[in-house]
Amino acid sequence: MTWRSSTTPADRIFACLPYLLPLIDALLFFSSPFFTQFPALAIIFAPLAPIAGLYRGVPFMGLIIFFALFLLVVRNENISRFIRFNTMQAILLDIILIICNLIVSLLLAQILGGGLILQTIFNVIFLGTLAAVIYSVIQCALGRYAEIPTLSDAVHMQVR
Repeated sequence: MTWRSSTTPADRIFACLPYLLPLIDALLFFSSPFFTQFPALAIIFAPLAPIAGLYRGVPFMGLIIFFALFLLVVRNENISRFIRFNTMQAILLDIILIICNLIVSLLLAQILGGGLILQTIFNVIFLGTLAAVIYSVIQCALGRYAEIPTLSDAVHMQVR
């Protein structure tokens, strides 16, 4: 579904870029058990290593990127709604990942102690995020809005 107008190829490319934020956070926070079990698949994400290193190396980089995307893209009415929608959706995916990371690190890691259940939780969060990002990027590339239940409803309320 396109909202009000068709999308240009440039809009499609710029709408895909914000999904790097939740993808890199998922790789940094939750991917280690998955890549321990399937080390050959780590090669697929090797091109993102320099970006992840920069993201991890600069203090508060995630917060800086969050505010830059939110204030300069989502709240800028001069940018097309398609780009603003996908940027806000990527931000909300990232917020969900941060909340999951806090819950896992502060609560579940203390209770479960790093066993099989904790590894399964990490894998579910990582693969769920990966599926959401891949689905969203494919929909962006096709010029459609990526409708993720509940999340997209919140995004539609934020982006006018």
